[in-house]
Amino acid sequence: MSLRNAAIGKEYLITKISTNDSELEGFLFSLGCYSGESVTVISRRRGGCIVAIKDGRYSIDNALASAIAVE
Repeated sequence: MSLRNAAIGKEYLITKISTNDSELEGFLFSLGCYSGESVTVISRRRGGCIVAIKDGRYSIDNALASAIAVE
């Protein structure tokens, strides 16, 4: 399942990030968003969602949320 379809308030484990942009992958890695890390959707907005990764909260758009696979 992708992060875009994840339930609000439930903690998930990132299993894969599917993007062909190495710069974007590097940026996500610097935020702590990589396989094996936990992530929680805090809220949803029309254009994306707010997520908690480690001790930070980040706003990501729907396209990026769809590229992050969680279980």
